[in-house]
Amino acid sequence: MRALPTLVSGLLLVLDAGCRREEPPPLKSLAPAPLAPLRATSADPPGDREAAFRVEPAPVWGDAPPPAAVRVMLAGVQVRLLGASFPVDSDEGLKGVLARVARRPVLLVPDGETYLAQLAPLLAALDDTGAETWLLHPGGTVAFRLRLRDAPAFDAWLHEPKPGALRIVQRQDGLELVSNVGKLPGGDANGPTVPRRGGQLDVALARTGLVRLKGRFAEADALCIVPSYGTEVRETAALLAAAWAGPREPLFQVLCLVYPRPAGWRPVRLPG
Repeated sequence: MRALPTLVSGLLLVLDAGCRREEPPPLKSLAPAPLAPLRATSADPPGDREAAFRVEPAPVWGDAPPPAAVRVMLAGVQVRLLGASFPVDSDEGLKGVLARVARRPVLLVPDGETYLAQLAPLLAALDDTGAETWLLHPGGTVAFRLRLRDAPAFDAWLHEPKPGALRIVQRQDGLELVSNVGKLPGGDANGPTVPRRGGQLDVALARTGLVRLKGRFAEADALCIVPSYGTEVRETAALLAAAWAGPREPLFQVLCLVYPRPAGWRPVRLPG
């Protein structure tokens, strides 16, 4: 009878060991390895004080501007199209723009003095009417079709059960490249992913970062640009070229622009 307890104890030890072996690994061990910090790839000569201000030139890639689009020339809160000028900070001005667009694509042509906050009423009106909206690159050779999202629509997009939620936050000191698992670190962990160099955007480095994020989140089909209210629309147009890896190689199917819908906004309605 003494052999029975010994046998039972042995079986319990074997079962216990088997259970321990089948325990899943800690969740931390299942997380993907963090992405390496993004740094400028140019090999700057030692002691070159101008290196910190040098931006590598970036090829400009995008779509051809739509030939049937109405060109809307931006100049602060004034816009010009089809030979007429309208203030977009008034309902009458917005009605004048929408009446002349007449369901045609809209091509926004930015100057160097128009800021996102000034353009917000026009973007809200175009968003409400579902207008096909494009933004022309400052070089004038390519353009980018935009999906407009205000803050609630952007928040809803962030919470969709899809991988990535990739976006670029335009800060005064540079660009934050962000996914739903955090920010892609730059050379300075406390600074932006892509800092300004000599006061200029580093589009080439931003493109490198987006290619890296797309490699991690291969199924991510959209990129949102989130400019601060004081961002020049012209700079956003230049940045959008970073979302292309080649002349016919867009990294994303959808480019989204997040804009600030004006407080107390009321949809603009045309007569009839």
